[in-house]
Amino acid sequence: MEYADIAFQVVAVVLLVAVAGVLVASEVAITRVSKPRAEELVEEGVRGAAGLQVIVGDRPRYVNVLLFLRLVCTTSAIAIATLIGIEVIDAPRWWQMGLAVAVMVFVGYVVTGVAPRTLAQQHAEPIALAASGPARFLAGLLGPLTSLLILLGNAITPGKGYRQGPFVSQAELRELLDQAGADSVIEDDERQMLHSVFELGDTLAREVMVPRTEMVWIEADKTLRQALSLGLRSGFSRIPVIAENLDDVVGVVYLKDVARRIFEDRGSERNEHVDTVMREAHFIPDSKRADDLLRDMQAARVHMSIVVDEYGGTAGLVTIEDILEEIVGEITDEYDNEVPEVEELATDRYRVSARLGVDDLAELVPVQVSSEGEDVDTVGGLLGRRLGVVPIPGTHVDIDGYRLTAERAAGRRNRVGTVLVEKLQSSEVE
Repeated sequence: MEYADIAFQVVAVVLLVAVAGVLVASEVAITRVSKPRAEELVEEGVRGAAGLQVIVGDRPRYVNVLLFLRLVCTTSAIAIATLIGIEVIDAPRWWQMGLAVAVMVFVGYVVTGVAPRTLAQQHAEPIALAASGPARFLAGLLGPLTSLLILLGNAITPGKGYRQGPFVSQAELRELLDQAGADSVIEDDERQMLHSVFELGDTLAREVMVPRTEMVWIEADKTLRQALSLGLRSGFSRIPVIAENLDDVVGVVYLKDVARRIFEDRGSERNEHVDTVMREAHFIPDSKRADDLLRDMQAARVHMSIVVDEYGGTAGLVTIEDILEEIVGEITDEYDNEVPEVEELATDRYRVSARLGVDDLAELVPVQVSSEGEDVDTVGGLLGRRLGVVPIPGTHVDIDGYRLTAERAAGRRNRVGTVLVEKLQSSEVE
């Protein structure tokens, strides 16, 4: 091969690598510019902002084209460099090819990997603005080809593919978040919260709901006074209303509606029933995604939805706070203080955590209960098992000469936090 041909090939390799680097920088810069920022640039009259706004509005289409061209450039550069190595280096064929590939991998990693990505992250807006025009032209020219290649890729890939390709995905955004956290651009708790937002789309209503076994409910024929008492004792301001059974939810009663009605007519607390003031219940399937559910509840202006299973029965309930906790973590208030597992108040009188195991309770006082026999693990579960309903403060059961009384609610869901265990007097034992 003549030296002129070799020189031409070297120049071709250099140009291909340089173009690949520019394409990488453009791809990363376009990915980093947000839609709101593109709109601000348009309002400021920045040159190229209108084109950039079009690109970020349909980002996958343009990124797919840039990625395709980058692969063409890098593959071509490696192929030409291999030919140069074979012609120039006087050595065995495998050594010639190996050296050429090693050099191109090194050059490619630095020139089309580290350098352009670093520049794109440092100067995302100028690079994205400069690349907007060529990117739109190339997308119009090569867009059908990349769409066809994506269809072919989806056809040979098991499972459901991505119509616009998998290249701009949550995975890349998650990597950006992790990098921002590592660079101390955002705090660790902020990074975790943003990750939780992504996960919300994969979370179903059944995963965040309060199961039916923990629901506090009231019958439709109960009086307003009974509803007010239940709301004050349980700590819930919204309570599902049932007719015949828990699978027949007919509405939701709001504590403020009950209080307003009683304030307007004092006699109504004993003369009127819950069904006169209850509101319409909002039902959703247990397979509904949490992010869609949050938007629907905001649009419908409801704070509680009844979750229905595939057979039409009540699976549980979910509130807006339940969904928000998936993002920000457990929501507590000033009343949620940590309590000890066991606190001795007097002889044969204890205050225990509702999470205390029933086997530990049996060791504390001589009662005949076990986790296997009762099919429960905690004292709170034992109360619910013996009562047949969700325990609320003031409810109690008697077991082997001891009275277990639910004392107070804890947490945003107002579950019983502590249980008073005291020995009954002989006159109190039935």
